Parts: sequence; structure tokens; C-alpha cells
Amino acid sequence: MSDQDHAEVRRHLDRLAADGIDVVRVTYPDLIGTDRARDVLVEELPRALEHGLAFCRAVYHTSPQGDVVPVGGGLDAGLPDVCVRPDLTTLVALPWEPGVAACLADVTDPATGAPAAESPRDLLRSVLDRCREHGLSPVVGPELEYFLCEPDPGGGWRRYGSVPGVVYTAGLRADPDNHLLRTLRQVRDLRIGALGGNHEFDGGQFEINLLHSDALSAADRAFRFKAAVKELARREGRLATFMAKPFNDAGGSGFHLHLSCTDGSDPESRNAFDDPSGAYGLSATARHAIAGLLAHAPALAALLNPTVNSYKRFGPDTLAPWLIDWGLDNRSAMVRVPPERGAGARLELRLGDASANPYLAIAATTAAALLGVLAAEEPPAPLEGYGYDTAKAPVLPMDLPAALDALEADTALAELLGKDFTTSYLCYKRNEVERFQRHVTDWEFTEYAYHL
Repeated sequence: MSDQDHAEVRRHLDRLAADGIDVVRVTYPDLIGTDRARDVLVEELPRALEHGLAFCRAVYHTSPQGDVVPVGGGLDAGLPDVCVRPDLTTLVALPWEPGVAACLADVTDPATGAPAAESPRDLLRSVLDRCREHGLSPVVGPELEYFLCEPDPGGGWRRYGSVPGVVYTAGLRADPDNHLLRTLRQVRDLRIGALGGNHEFDGGQFEINLLHSDALSAADRAFRFKAAVKELARREGRLATFMAKPFNDAGGSGFHLHLSCTDGSDPESRNAFDDPSGAYGLSATARHAIAGLLAHAPALAALLNPTVNSYKRFGPDTLAPWLIDWGLDNRSAMVRVPPERGAGARLELRLGDASANPYLAIAATTAAALLGVLAAEEPPAPLEGYGYDTAKAPVLPMDLPAALDALEADTALAELLGKDFTTSYLCYKRNEVERFQRHVTDWEFTEYAYHL
């Protein structure tokens, strides 16, 4: 490190010591958006910055059940390392863990020094670089829902506070133990731009809204938000899940993305999606971005609806997208254009579910929008009235294999995301499909065992 770098590290160490911090938790996202981490004693932080922390690259290829999926560059290469270096610009004290601060990390290939091919944070950076080459700086506002569960005396988990009909409420009627208030205050102190929260549509379901910002910051904050909510639930002896549809008798959890673009990197830059004289009050850039999202929607599903379970959230009358369409302030459309114009002009992509990796979801969304801008095509007429009419718009992929096939076939999007990343992602996710197809489910036993 240079003398200037050493001085900067020393400033961080002095601040940590003044705040009573003796451990730094260094975290980064894996392919599915789970946080991988190591706790580093503060006195060892300079060494971690200088030399990096070694992690097995196959952490990107490890399934939720701990199996190492045979993605190229992992098992076949002898399980080599990646190098993880703390990003001290993201340091923040953990409000619920005295003496501990956390930071994000940059992940590189130690042989080349280049970003690791599977690194979601670096994938997003590369897409944003392409956007800037064309004079656009994406701004994103994430909206995430989750279910809170508590131990079921009969075994497993049940929904917390599962009283029906408490839609869009706050207080003890929907949240008898004040989970939301505690969580909201903790994530506020984590400084990730939490705005407010409420009980959502189904029993035990909550939403906490996050501030809009530049796309990388939005992904960082959404990633840290998901990790924080799950950790805080564990401290309560509960389970917070961002699974798309965890219960048969309830709806799913969405990950909606509000997207706009400025025409420069300055915070005062003009909103490139606004044009009072344009059709619908939107600029040509915004309309072309809508067309891009529609054109690449089947491939986007593979990244924004990334699990076998994701597709059980879809269907008519679910308020989750089912068709590839767009509408003006219409929540039954896949792409909704909220009514604000001027600085608030934006698109809302309602396709994603809460299980999506924030970095991959935002990277794919901005990539599809950019491809639309470059193609300069107009979208079809907007949806009018209540949607879900298959005569009016094409249907999204209805299962993960179809979505993965669409991603592989969408060469323009795959190239923008990076061929190495896309190959690794497809291999990893097709292994998930294979494992599911071999697994005997409870439904099958209930349906067949007694009668057959």
C-alpha cells in the first residue's frame, strides 16, 4: 500500500478504536445473494487489506444444502482460491452486535488480479460502466417483502401473526410482538437508507422500503438489508425468509425495482426518463428502456425469479406478473410507470421476487434497459384495465428450466452480463433443477402413497 493508503487505513483504525470496535465482519454476496463472511480482528485488518483474505472459489458454486456444484473453475480446477479485500468505504457498526463493524468486500482472482468471474458486485459494476459509456447513470429504488416465521410446536415453522385481512397496517394488530418496530430501528442505524415499513398483504408478511440511489449503492443496501433482517429474526428465535412463495395458502414476496436514469454522474443531473412533450410524458429513452425490458423479459426471469419455487408465485390474479406487458400506474402489469413525472419519472419492474440476488437483479434490469435504449424501439400500447389476459400479451416462462433456456438463447443480454458469468450461472442453476426433479416431495407422497 502507498503512504496515502496507509494513512487512510490508520484513520479508519483510529475511528474503530474510538467507537469501541475490535472486530470487522468482511462480507460479500455469493451467486444466490447469501452473505459469505469472515470476522477479522481490528489489529489484523491492515494485513487483510494488504494481502486479502483467501476463500475457496467454490463458495460461489455451493448449493444451499452444502453441495459443491461442478461449475467450471471450481472442482475441475482443484478448488482454487479467490482473494477478498475489505472495502473500508462501506464500514458501519452493527447496531445489534456490540464491538463489531461490517464492511463489504471486493473479490478478485489472485492469479490475475481481475474481478472474480462470478462476483455479483463486479458484474453490476461492469454493466454500469457500459451504461455510462452511453451517457446514462441508472438510479434504483428497491422494494423487498419477506415472511416472518416462528417455531411450530408440532415441528418446522409457521407464519408469525398470521391473522388475515391486516393488509398495509402497522402496530400490534398485525404484529403482536412489535417485530417490525425493532427491525426498522435496527436497519435505520445500519445506515442503509431505510424509509419505513408496514405489514404487507398476507399474514406474517412485512415490507421495509429503501431509499433510491445510484444502482450500485442500491444493490449494496438491498444485500445488507436482507442479511440484516434474517440475522435480526434469528436473534428473536424466528426465521425471516425472502423465499418467493413459502406457503401454499398465501401469496408470494416481491422484489420490485424502481428504475430511472440521469444523464450524468452529478447528483443534480437531469432525469433522462422525463419529457413533458413525449408520449405519456416520458422521454424516448424511457420508452426504449421499457421496450428493452419487455424484449428481454424471458431471460430476465432467470435472474429475477431464480429458484424452482419462484414460478409458484406467478399466475392470474396473484398481483405478481404473469404476462410480458406494461401499463401506466397499473399494478397488474409487469412494468408499471408510476404517475410522477419530472424528477420522479421512473419505471417499476414488478417481475422480480424477493429471493433474487440484488446485484444480479439490478445488473440484469439495467442491462435489458440499456439494450432497449440502444435498439431504439418503441414499446407496444400500454395495458388498459386489469391484466392477466393471455390474448393481450405473451406469457412469461412458467418454470425455471424455461427461463434458463431463455437466458442462454438471449445472446445480447448474456454478452452484456459476461459469457463466463452466464455459463457459470446456467450450470449452477441447472444443477438445482436436476436435484429438485430427483427429489420426492411431500405432495407426491400425500397424493400417491395410500392409493397406489
